Amino acid sequence: MSGRWQFDWRLLLFTGLMLPLLLSLGVWQLQRAGEKTLLLEAWQSRDSVLVWASVPETQLQTGQRVAVTGWYDEATWLLDNRTRDGRAGYEVLTLFQPIDGPPVVINRGWVPAPPTRAQLPVVTTPEGVFTLQGRVADYPEPPVLGQPEPSPSGWPRRVQALPRSRVSSQVADPSTRLLLLADSQQPGAYRADKAPDVMGPQTHYGYASQWFALAAVLTILTLVASYKKTTKDSQAGADNDNDNG
Repeated sequence: MSGRWQFDWRLLLFTGLMLPLLLSLGVWQLQRAGEKTLLLEAWQSRDSVLVWASVPETQLQTGQRVAVTGWYDEATWLLDNRTRDGRAGYEVLTLFQPIDGPPVVINRGWVPAPPTRAQLPVVTTPEGVFTLQGRVADYPEPPVLGQPEPSPSGWPRRVQALPRSRVSSQVADPSTRLLLLADSQQPGAYRADKAPDVMGPQTHYGYASQWFALAAVLTILTLVASYKKTTKDSQAGADNDNDNG
C-alpha cells in the first residue's frame, strides 16, 4: 500500500481563508491578555498618587491613581442601569473644575434607584474646594447602534451613557478621561467601591489556546484529507488502463 498527495482546490481555499483568521484571533487574545495584565497591575498598584495637572492628557492610563484639587460643578448625570448586589441604581457623574488642569467628570459612586422610574434619586453636591483622589477610567460610551437621547433641562439628568461629546456641551475642552473616586470617604462620594470590570488575563490566554488549537486541527485535517492511500492492485489497474489506452 502506498499513498499520494491529491489536493482539492476548494479545501485549500477554505483552509487558506480560515487559517490566517484563526491565528490572528489567537494573537489578538494574547494582546488582550497583556493589556488586561497591565490594567490590573495599575489598579492594584500602591505607587504614589500623581497630581492631575502634572499628567499630560496623552499619558493618562486606565487605573492610574490621581489627585485633583478644585470644586464640583452643578452638572450631574445619573448613569442608568447600574446594579450593586442585584439592586438597580445609578452611578453619579459630576463635572469637576480643577484649580489647574482640564475639567474632568468625577464618578462619585453608586446610589439605589427609587421605587418608580418617574422618580430620580436625590443627590447632593458639596460646595467648596476639595482635593479628591481617584483612578483614571474611560467615559461610558453609548453602544454602536444606540438611539440618541433627549437632553432635558435641569440637573441631575438621567443618561444611558456619557460620551465626551456630551460633556463638551457643558464645558469647553473637558478631559479625555474621567476619574473614579478612590473610596466612599472622598468628598461628595456615594458608594464608590467599583472594581475594574474586566476579564482576567487567564481567560484571554484560554481563548488564545482555543483559537490556536482550532488552527492546528484545521491544518491536520487538511493534510489528512489531501493524502490518498492506494493499493498495488488499484495501481496496477490504473497502469493497465493506461496501456490499453
